[in-house]
Amino acid sequence: MARRSLPVALTTATIVLAALAGCAPQNQPAPGPPQSACTKAELKTRTPGTLTVATDEPAYAPWFSDNLPANGKGFESAVAYEVAQQLGFARIDVQWVRVRFDAAIAPGPKEFDFDINQFSITEERKQAVDFTSPYYLVRQAVVAGKGSKIAGKTKLADLRGAKLGAQVGTTSYQAITDVIEPTVKPQVYNSNDDAKKALQNGQLDGIVVDLPTAFYITSAEIKDATVVGQLPQVGVPETFGLLLDKDSPLTGCVNGAVDALRANGTLADLEKTWLSEVTGVADLT
Repeated sequence: MARRSLPVALTTATIVLAALAGCAPQNQPAPGPPQSACTKAELKTRTPGTLTVATDEPAYAPWFSDNLPANGKGFESAVAYEVAQQLGFARIDVQWVRVRFDAAIAPGPKEFDFDINQFSITEERKQAVDFTSPYYLVRQAVVAGKGSKIAGKTKLADLRGAKLGAQVGTTSYQAITDVIEPTVKPQVYNSNDDAKKALQNGQLDGIVVDLPTAFYITSAEIKDATVVGQLPQVGVPETFGLLLDKDSPLTGCVNGAVDALRANGTLADLEKTWLSEVTGVADLT
């Protein structure tokens, strides 16, 4: 089904808030423990008195800044510290660790209390890990390099003969296989950095990433790269959630913290601060 282009005046924050208001209950875990149990003294963190937060290596802008999660800059770094504050942890009480994306979503014990790394909430992943309710609504976008045959295209059909790539284990890769359905086998990479290098080297016609990352790539990283367009949503809107160990005793409390930040407008404020505006990027139909 065709979708209209986004109005130029809308910001990412506006779109996210409207969408999250409708989709949060669909992805929300069961009610958690009473707030009295969600305090620094009561929470059973990996290290008493410390909140261990994970993300990938490297950590990309605009989600983080300068690959330094602990500096509080970038949308996800800022969200993590706000969640910590909601739970009673001061900034000095937060310890960052690095965990690869595919390792974090795999079954098994975790080395962290929660991980924030653009994890899309899916039913398949929920079999192996816990998620909080959403802190961000995401759209996938196609980025093309200079001279790419798909630059300027507006139809999904125009992308089906293209050589495309994305990071392993991501919904970006799933969007290629399930939405674009290319006739050329898509390439999979260990990281977005590897995918971007392949695009710069002319090995790919395009890569698929989330929309804020697409804006950052085209504005700051790859000269003359362009955002071809956004891919259609299929089914339940794609959302990011904090990831925890399966059946973690912290899930209810961390989920409550995310809900509080959404309700009091903090998430919207952080989006305005750290994420790019949506400026008329067309939907690929």
